[in-house]
Amino acid sequence: MQQIRKWRQRAAPVLAAFSLLALTGCGDSTSLPQLSEAIPATFSGDCATLATSISGLKGTVITGSSTVAAGLLSNISTPEHCLVTGKMNERVSPVDGATYYIGFQVRLPKSWNGRFFYQANGGTDGAISTAAGALGGGPITSALAKGFAVLSSDAGHQSQTTPFFGIDPQARIDYGYNAVAQLTPMAKDLIKSVYGKAPDRSYLGGCSNGGRHALVAASRYGDQYDGILGGAPGYNLPKAAVAQLWGVQQYATIATATKATDTTASGTVVTLPTPLPDVSTAFTPAERTMIASKILGKCDSLDGVADNWVGDVVACQKVFSVANDIPTCTGGRDGSCLTSAQKTILTNVHDGAKNTAGTALYNSFPYDTGISSSAWASWKFSNSTGVGRDPGAIAFIFSTPPLTDTVSFLGLPYAMKFNFDTDAPKIFATSGIYTESAMSFMTPQSPTNLSKLRDRGAKMIVYHGTSDPVFSFNDTLSWLDSVKAIFGGLTDSFVKLYPVPAMSHCSGGPAADQFDLIDPLVNWVEKGVAPTSVVAKARGLGTSTVTALINTEVPASWAADRTRPLCPYPSVATYNGSGDVNLASSFSCK
Repeated sequence: MQQIRKWRQRAAPVLAAFSLLALTGCGDSTSLPQLSEAIPATFSGDCATLATSISGLKGTVITGSSTVAAGLLSNISTPEHCLVTGKMNERVSPVDGATYYIGFQVRLPKSWNGRFFYQANGGTDGAISTAAGALGGGPITSALAKGFAVLSSDAGHQSQTTPFFGIDPQARIDYGYNAVAQLTPMAKDLIKSVYGKAPDRSYLGGCSNGGRHALVAASRYGDQYDGILGGAPGYNLPKAAVAQLWGVQQYATIATATKATDTTASGTVVTLPTPLPDVSTAFTPAERTMIASKILGKCDSLDGVADNWVGDVVACQKVFSVANDIPTCTGGRDGSCLTSAQKTILTNVHDGAKNTAGTALYNSFPYDTGISSSAWASWKFSNSTGVGRDPGAIAFIFSTPPLTDTVSFLGLPYAMKFNFDTDAPKIFATSGIYTESAMSFMTPQSPTNLSKLRDRGAKMIVYHGTSDPVFSFNDTLSWLDSVKAIFGGLTDSFVKLYPVPAMSHCSGGPAADQFDLIDPLVNWVEKGVAPTSVVAKARGLGTSTVTALINTEVPASWAADRTRPLCPYPSVATYNGSGDVNLASSFSCK
């Protein structure tokens, strides 16, 4: 939280300078337009004919169309629909000689609700995920199930597991923002050619990099979308990747084992010239579970009841202390304590990445019980050293100029040698054919650009797990602060943030992570009903017959289907003083 206060102090003069300009013409909350409800339509034709009947889409080739019968799709019951596939703007790169295009699929319900949903995908994209529009932990519903026409894309490159597309400058920009710009009007025209009318209402949603896409779209394309749903929005993704490598070097100082091999992008295991620290040994599962228990012990009752759940995560930061609340080992590491060095590293990582001058390179992270989750360890110890994640993303996509050695590049050595004084600034650099820096093509434009979205009556909902190990929840709070610095008390008329206590990156952790924010967004956009609390449910053993939907990290002391209200920030789910602690109805947003 100290980092947030420092950020506010630094940003206040700049943001204040924008505020008068941004608010000019914005009016007040009572003057915002009320957008009308979407009107349903149907398609009674043969899906197979769409491949040849759809025409006139600029730069677009339809590669196939077929009927998909009603049934389970992404574990969700889905109506009969048409599946249309295609690609846009195919080209051969003059830089790396590779062929690039923006690949996509659109799923079109036979019985359509009149709405379009752009499904923004995660990671470094590179693959077309099933266009279902499913969001929130183990999803209970999807945009397609609700009758939306849904689009999914690869964001302009065809390499999901490697970051080497970043050598091509256009592929970088397509990944950052231009794929959305190209696909949005095309998809609306395609939908019109099928149903005889364009979508009445358009929505865009995603989590992780998809949440970043959402915030970018809100600032760049506020005239194209009526509702934006952003989960775990890594809107400072290049900075977050730098912070991951900073964490690697921190963990390396307390690692108790080494790695003698690493894996190339092709999957070849090679022997390292010199063994490097195995950062996964910095904190054992038992130690992380102990840390979580100490956070729980200090903060459990802050929401009014001791229920093995920390509901008021922000308040917890004010009372929990690594120095005072975690035992210091006097002997060996047995999982019941941390060494002095471990406590220093734990504090450093949560305080946020810095260069040698002490300048912050990314935001701080809150202490939260989700540190015990497997996802926390995966992001901090594995993804931070893998070719296809943070090291590769920084080296080839976010740094200018990028590296060009796609054969022998290794993630762990790169992370260990990364220089935070000279390499970190490359995410802000331009050079030659790379005319946009990563911090230009990957991030939202100024919050002042939200005026266009707001003034036409569009709305935004953002949600974020407070135990997210890669995109800091505190950074999302900083983004919300920047919006409030521009719009002040008017912010709540078009933006709401829902923290999800203890949830890891988009899902998982000891959390109630199953919820639907699509309906609340639609009701807000089209009916003027602003969302208040949203019920979230845990996914413990016995709550589903689909193994993939079970969250094994739901505490055994909880009811397997425990529910909690998700509350719009800054309100907190607070116990009413009576009632079953496993029921959302026993809590109110206060």
